[in-house]
Amino acid sequence: MGCAPRRIFSASKKTTGWKTTAKIQSTITGRNRPRSPKKFSSSMKVIAALIFSFFAAFLNQPLEARAASFDPASQAEWNRTFESAQKEAKVVAGIPASAELRKSLGESFKARFPAIELELTTARGPTNAGKIAAEHAAGVRYYDLLISGTLTPLSLLNAGILEPVEPMFILPEIKDPKRWYGGHVWADKAKRFLYSFQAYQSENFWHNTQLMKPDEIRSYDDLLNPKWKGRIGILDPRSAGGGTSSWAFLYKIKGEEFLRRLAAQELLLSRDQRLLGENLAKGRLALTVGLSYYTLAPFLKAGQPIGPVPEAK
Repeated sequence: MGCAPRRIFSASKKTTGWKTTAKIQSTITGRNRPRSPKKFSSSMKVIAALIFSFFAAFLNQPLEARAASFDPASQAEWNRTFESAQKEAKVVAGIPASAELRKSLGESFKARFPAIELELTTARGPTNAGKIAAEHAAGVRYYDLLISGTLTPLSLLNAGILEPVEPMFILPEIKDPKRWYGGHVWADKAKRFLYSFQAYQSENFWHNTQLMKPDEIRSYDDLLNPKWKGRIGILDPRSAGGGTSSWAFLYKIKGEEFLRRLAAQELLLSRDQRLLGENLAKGRLALTVGLSYYTLAPFLKAGQPIGPVPEAK
């Protein structure tokens, strides 16, 4: 049974201060198909082109710019790809556990491509990546794309599961880096596999507002205050995610000795974001590191005493 490459999307994260800057990027893997493993499947190609064209069209370019870049040959290739994709009729995506994102992606995709089913699997990036890797090892190719952090798809890249993204660029407004703010941005050294097409900032350090006052956490050194011993939780930095990027950031700006002293604060390590969020909301923890807004959103909406740590001095 041949394997036609299937694509994965991911989001890179870079911690800056108490916040994380995230870039959404793309990578490619494979799915069971009776065809050569060197050829891209139609549905994978159309979803790749769709994602790039969607963001280029609605986030980056005015209508007149898109009209000016029209190319008959590229449009013909796009039409052929789209027609083939309608025959395959399904795209499988792994995305963060966000009801809002699931709803938005599902509705937007259905409106644009009603003949193609979009199956969404919601989970943490490492969880989805783990499924992809396990299935690949078993000879199963099910996923097309993944939305996650930078560290997550690196394991897939190192395992040789991914394929280059550039062949997915069909339309002129996608191929031309001048059409994108900042040009084409890649997260891998080869600049072929992990493509970033969106960036945003989100808080990465959160505190219980009843236990930790803003003036008690004005610098990273305040994390070493004996008062917070046993009261700090962190998303396990040994697993890809916000905990890893936060730990790497602290290592870069504060050094190894700082991390040793921080570890001596008897940190609560967990790979369960929900568990850390509950401990923060219930006051068992005063501060957490590496949790996403989406994890804490239910607690925030419920009025729990949780808030982002004020900007560090």
